[in-house]
Amino acid sequence: MSIACEFDYRKPKTLSKAIRLLAKRGRQARVLAGGTDLVGWLRDALVAPDLLVDIKGFDDLKGIGVKNRALVIGALATFSDVLESDLVAEKLPLFREMAGMVASNGVRNRATLVGNICSAVPCCDAGPVLQVYNAVVHVRGPNGKRKIPIGQWFLGPRKTALRPGELATSVAVPFPGKKHAGCFVKLKRYRGEDLAQASVAVLILAGREYRLAFGAVAPIAVRGPRTEALLKGKALSPDLLEEAGRLAVEEVVPITDIRSTKEYRALMVEVMVRRGLKTAASRLAGKGPAYGINVMEEDAP
Repeated sequence: MSIACEFDYRKPKTLSKAIRLLAKRGRQARVLAGGTDLVGWLRDALVAPDLLVDIKGFDDLKGIGVKNRALVIGALATFSDVLESDLVAEKLPLFREMAGMVASNGVRNRATLVGNICSAVPCCDAGPVLQVYNAVVHVRGPNGKRKIPIGQWFLGPRKTALRPGELATSVAVPFPGKKHAGCFVKLKRYRGEDLAQASVAVLILAGREYRLAFGAVAPIAVRGPRTEALLKGKALSPDLLEEAGRLAVEEVVPITDIRSTKEYRALMVEVMVRRGLKTAASRLAGKGPAYGINVMEEDAP
């Protein structure tokens, strides 16, 4: 594989030094963590940075823990770390379900969840799940620390709210504080390593509160506020599921690309919303399939 541009490479020993390097080069610098997106972009000449700042040596960015009633996922925690975490499985199993559908074992061993949202591609798997949990991204830069709600994080394809010189250090996922269950639905062209043609994250909380978010069917991962409002306080019925699926299609703006047509994406969002809601509701009632089942596959329950 050839790289189409020349750049400086630095692996600082402290986070403060990394931030100083990033601040000095501004938008001409890129952070290297897992690199699964960045290396491909370099190969294809989609980016041409002057500097790569390697942060892989910062052990304090690798953990997954609990702080202030939230699950905190460090910037260097890989999807494999999420998938294998007993804490995630116990507290927020929807993240484990999503992580298990990311690419392949090899990619999951390198790719980080925070890097996934920093890449900000429309089909990023973590985006919709973070949306339904109202996650907050923690960043550091030359002017100190700040927090960015996930709803303000994505600005467009490959664009985030990070300012020049800043890097994301972790993402905090608040615990809902009440009984809840969810479902991550991912549509792919085939089993195995593939990007999403469409994805839907569903979260249902006790008291009939519904949250939905969509990936790969808009320029950014988006919530479905109108669909959520339709469902609020109501028991799911076949008619309500049909209505919710149709309304969800009106909240997304799919495009035609190499993976799918916009018409197919719209049609499948309707199906995915119905299946995701039914699965999440059954899990909330203690009757649904185990987390990790892709309800879009032929042998799903």
